[in-house]
Amino acid sequence: MNHGSFPFIDESFENVALELFRYQAKNNKIFASWLESLEWNANKIKTTNRITQIPFLPVTAFKSNEVITGQFVPEVVYTSSGAINSRHLVSNKEVYLKNAQISFEKFYGPVKDFAWLCLLPDYLERKGSSLIDMADHFISLSQYEESGFFLKGIDELKYRLDKLELNGIPTILLGVSFALLDLTESLKTPMNLNHTIIMETGGMKGRRKELIRKDIHNKLCSFFGVKTIHSEYGMTELLSQAYSFGDGILSPPPQMRVLPRSIDAPLSYSEINKISGLNILDLANADSCAFIATDDVGKVFKNGSFEVLGRSEESDQRGCSLLLI
Repeated sequence: MNHGSFPFIDESFENVALELFRYQAKNNKIFASWLESLEWNANKIKTTNRITQIPFLPVTAFKSNEVITGQFVPEVVYTSSGAINSRHLVSNKEVYLKNAQISFEKFYGPVKDFAWLCLLPDYLERKGSSLIDMADHFISLSQYEESGFFLKGIDELKYRLDKLELNGIPTILLGVSFALLDLTESLKTPMNLNHTIIMETGGMKGRRKELIRKDIHNKLCSFFGVKTIHSEYGMTELLSQAYSFGDGILSPPPQMRVLPRSIDAPLSYSEINKISGLNILDLANADSCAFIATDDVGKVFKNGSFEVLGRSEESDQRGCSLLLI
């Protein structure tokens, strides 16, 4: 399936994406080199009229190159965890934070209306995490003074969670999976949360044995007394985030689309609802590359939502390895 479009790609989005493609193909040296290696010339770039014709840049390019469009001095450089770090040079941090806010608010409403309790130890313990900057921004916007990061103060976290629940305040407990599981084991006494969203992000970061996502969610639901576990999906190489209201089915924000890539023929596309590689088009990546062939494996559905099932076998096991199938 090299040509044609998917039902979740409308004409207006495609036109904007194609315009950005031509701009990045000309002004991004790494992307231009990638296209050149595939024997794309200026005429082919100019006449491309479908997103599905574009060869997405392998995400590994961010590990060994500065993937930038145009010339600028980065205001911030975001790095991934893992043996070999990806580096994402961002020209304007405020643009990233505003985009992250818009992405969240598309699904949940104003950031300020929630108390934010952030349990992200692995990210806090290193520099260059885009997730920490996003969480810090959300905490700063919150109208509730209980909002904050929690590294080791589990008793304080429990106290604030109880206080917010007692007062009926909408709360988001954002935590990396292993830390949320650690929390359930350290508190021991199950809770019954009625005003709190449990939102997991990332995986085990090598801290615990990898578990099936369903098992993790069942454990967390049982302990916190909630019906579903929400998820946040982001990566160092992307400026936008997708969200799940449960069952691991993620919805991308308006500026992002996820396309199913053929596992056997990486420059071709797979079908809807079949296990495939995930290509992500993020219009917010105007200063880097908007067309990323990720190492993630999953399914894309007819309405544009998607599910992440794991990582491709040849990808290195970086810290953000996702939950197993």
